[in-house]
Amino acid sequence: MGILEDIFTAALWGREPPAVPDWVEWIHISKGMTHCEVCLKLDKCWFVDENKPLLPQHPYCHCTVNPLPLSRVLNEAQSECRLSKFNPYLFDPESCYKHKKGVMFESWGYSIEDSEWLRQEIKKQGLEKYVAGEYMLGVLDERGQRISMRIELPRRDKEGTVSFITGWMIYPNGLIQLTTPYGGK
Repeated sequence: MGILEDIFTAALWGREPPAVPDWVEWIHISKGMTHCEVCLKLDKCWFVDENKPLLPQHPYCHCTVNPLPLSRVLNEAQSECRLSKFNPYLFDPESCYKHKKGVMFESWGYSIEDSEWLRQEIKKQGLEKYVAGEYMLGVLDERGQRISMRIELPRRDKEGTVSFITGWMIYPNGLIQLTTPYGGK
């Protein structure tokens, strides 16, 4: 269930609504002839105010953050997830990769035929978690800000669910993109 549904459900049942995160947009401000590659990658990226990269990033950093309305986050945030992250990368039918991540998914009852369903479900849950501010900051470098989020899937081989960490990259204007479907337990 998304954050809006949680708020409406709480109101309907007369319960305390969940905390709504305050969102900010990173703004790179250039002063001088040089630009920090890291700060340039953060420009126009959206973060929960309490869970954003360190500000300032470096001496002489002029970057700032501006408040971002939750309505904009709810309406414009997007998640992307390429099918190639599952087939061939995750399930690796040609044995090109050394990671053996597909073995774990197979032990949960999934196969390469489930790639599209997994892509859609992880994409959906990733966006819900991001909008709710339920992400952990990862590495930040000249390629950008990585985040991780916990995803839960039903087991296909028996009753119950499995929960694991997925890896994502944050891009400007509320876009997150899956970088790895399995980043750890």
